[in-house]
Amino acid sequence: MSEFKATITLAFSGASGAPYGLRLLEVLIAQGYQVYVLISSAARVVLDVESNVKLSANEEKASAQLSERFLAAPSQLKVFGKENWFSPVASGSAAPKKMVVCPCSAGTVSAIAIGASDNLLERAADVVIKEKGQLILVPRETPFSEIHLANMLTLARMGVTIMPAAPGFYHNPQCIDDLVDFMVARILDHLGIEHQLMQRWGYGEQ
Repeated sequence: MSEFKATITLAFSGASGAPYGLRLLEVLIAQGYQVYVLISSAARVVLDVESNVKLSANEEKASAQLSERFLAAPSQLKVFGKENWFSPVASGSAAPKKMVVCPCSAGTVSAIAIGASDNLLERAADVVIKEKGQLILVPRETPFSEIHLANMLTLARMGVTIMPAAPGFYHNPQCIDDLVDFMVARILDHLGIEHQLMQRWGYGEQ
């Protein structure tokens, strides 16, 4: 029996919004979930530019870097390269039933919508869809073109949750971290994971 609550796939694509994904990863690890991490080449650049996180291109080294950063238990956090077709996420027989792409670029939305499966991130999303699992995409783009909207509608009709990185303000955010936590909280809600990242609507002081 696994020592972890469950396994979740978390993918970072090349869209702006690295802090969302990093904060989500931090919370999942802290709550005892095992996380399979997929990172596109463009995402490595964004992580460096936006969060000063310089990840190795080597799977083992990247896993060690993130594990140390988030105090993960042994084997709790595993990074898989974009062409590691022998990883669990590449097959419906072993892939986690829950996956989040955060942030999700418009290009990644498009590739998933057409079933391209040209890299491990796209294949993992394709597997979750075909196995009737839960896939959450967090697009970070503005404005959305007709192409973007059509691709998202295609996926929504398949049961994919489209959750644009559009934080609210009713919790009176005092800093950027509060805005990041708003989105991470909403993602956790859809994953069915309890949290106390923000006060819910209607439960604040009147």
